[in-house]
Amino acid sequence: MESISVEKTVNGPDGLPRCGWCGQVAEFFPYHDREWGFPVADDQRLFEKLCLESFQSGLSWRTILAKRENFRSAFARFDFHRVAEFGEADVERLLQDAGIIRHRGKIEAVINNARRALELVEKEGSIAAFVWKYEPESQPEPQSQTTSPESVALSKELKKRGWKFVGPTTVYSFMQAMGLVNDHLHACVSREQIDQARQQFQRPV
Repeated sequence: MESISVEKTVNGPDGLPRCGWCGQVAEFFPYHDREWGFPVADDQRLFEKLCLESFQSGLSWRTILAKRENFRSAFARFDFHRVAEFGEADVERLLQDAGIIRHRGKIEAVINNARRALELVEKEGSIAAFVWKYEPESQPEPQSQTTSPESVALSKELKKRGWKFVGPTTVYSFMQAMGLVNDHLHACVSREQIDQARQQFQRPV
């Protein structure tokens, strides 16, 4: 998932095989089944995921997932138009919020990235149209890598545009989760569902 996994599956509550990382904690099953890998074209969801992946750096996805609703409340549900207006008083407020990860650098990065997102939308039309240009032409072997040439290129371009905490590994995790790659194991019950969703998905332009 958010890091390399061993090529194995674990049975879910219905007895069908899922990616092995689901077995770490029960709350991973609904995230895996309903979200991870389904293609997303909504700018707010894409921005949220980039932010949450940046907060995850050095931590576990379980920690971030458990605090996700707190993050949404703290950051105006990741409406980047609103977050772009946050100032120093908001930073201090967020540093006192025990419901999120209180890391000044990452908090300030979200505010910075919201402002960069506004610039990106003005130039590219949408976040979705921009990031989906980095969808790989061929799908990688599932859960065999933590970066890709496309994640390196997207990370480099985002940094060039002033985004922060968007390294190649963070960006690859974002690509896995938002459906730019289908990283479900071949034996996972969700892999075919994701393939179908990706086939039906209208790429933003």
